[in-house]
Amino acid sequence: MAINPDYLGREYPAPESYEVTRGKIREFAEAVNDPNPVYTDTASAKAAGYPDVIAPPTFPVILGMAGSAQAIADPELGVDFSRVVHGDQSFHYSRPLHAGDVLSSVTRITGIKSLGGNELLTLETVADNADGEHVVTTTMMLVVRGE
Repeated sequence: MAINPDYLGREYPAPESYEVTRGKIREFAEAVNDPNPVYTDTASAKAAGYPDVIAPPTFPVILGMAGSAQAIADPELGVDFSRVVHGDQSFHYSRPLHAGDVLSSVTRITGIKSLGGNELLTLETVADNADGEHVVTTTMMLVVRGE
């Protein structure tokens, strides 16, 4: 089943805001085995010029999960999840995420393309803070392997 090209540009808003907490940041830093104290120690983060502990650079992958899951589960899009592998991920920041941020996000399908018998699906998630200011955009490309 081919990915439906009519879905290019379709948006999937996260069902609720995401609150970045010290605990979530600590857990993520531990999961990726990054001991940088600005992720776990408020005093270290403040000494480095941040308002609170900051999140590791790849933390926003969490923000894209809700919208991406909605897209992939959409039967009309036509993604066979059993054939999906992660192809690429990038992050573009306006500023680091820190504890206390409350973020809303929208995931948009920005690319659908066939290449070498596979299909590539690109999903972009834009996250804004409670004041509507951009914080980070994460882009994920998934490869749906051909049969």
